[in-house]
Amino acid sequence: QVQLVESGGGLVQAGGSLRLSCAASGRPVSIYGMAWFRQAPGKEREFVAAISWSGGSTYYGDHVKGRFTISRDNAKNTVYLQMNSLIPEDTVVYYCARHPTKDGSSSHEYEYDTWGQGTQVTVSS
Repeated sequence: QVQLVESGGGLVQAGGSLRLSCAASGRPVSIYGMAWFRQAPGKEREFVAAISWSGGSTYYGDHVKGRFTISRDNAKNTVYLQMNSLIPEDTVVYYCARHPTKDGSSSHEYEYDTWGQGTQVTVSS
């Protein structure tokens, strides 16, 4: 069984950057697609970005295109989300998730079978 642990969240000023990490333990995630979602209080979870098992294909939600970059290091069993040009609307909890296939292109949260506990990102104006 795999466990996912996010880190790297925190407080940053608008226009700043943060890099989130999602470390997997228990079993390797190198053969699975991975993704980041985010959720604000009282709202549905929102797709942020996804990456295929090899890192060769990436997908982004419209609201983060050009600002966020998803990447992975399979040797370290870790997935990253580099967030640049942050805006106050990015203030939410970010979750990483594992897709049960290599593709990992889906933006639908119900397709992901393993989730981390989340990390809070707060962007001040």
